[in-house]
Amino acid sequence: QVQLVESGGGLVQAGGSLRLSCAASGGTFSLFTMGWFRQAPGKERESVATISWNGGSTYYADSVKGRFTISRDNAKNTVYLQMNSLKPEDTAVYYCARRRVALTNGNQINEYINWGQGTQVTVSS
Repeated sequence: QVQLVESGGGLVQAGGSLRLSCAASGGTFSLFTMGWFRQAPGKERESVATISWNGGSTYYADSVKGRFTISRDNAKNTVYLQMNSLKPEDTAVYYCARRRVALTNGNQINEYINWGQGTQVTVSS
């Protein structure tokens, strides 16, 4: 059974940086596209960034392009989200998840399963 554990969240001032990590256990990590998603209070969960199984293809939401970078290390079964130039509107619980079907790509939330417990990111103004 696949388990995902996020870490790296915290409180940071606007303009600061954080690096989130998501460690996976179980399953074959290197065959699956991984994604980072976030949910702010009172809002729906949204896609932030995804990375294909081999790292060759990435997707970013318009709101984070140029500020966030997704990467992965298949040897460590870990996916990362480097977040720079953080804004108060980035405040949310950030989740990682694995795409349902191996060797496929996409950023639709309903295509992802095995959600982690989430890590809180709070950006103060």
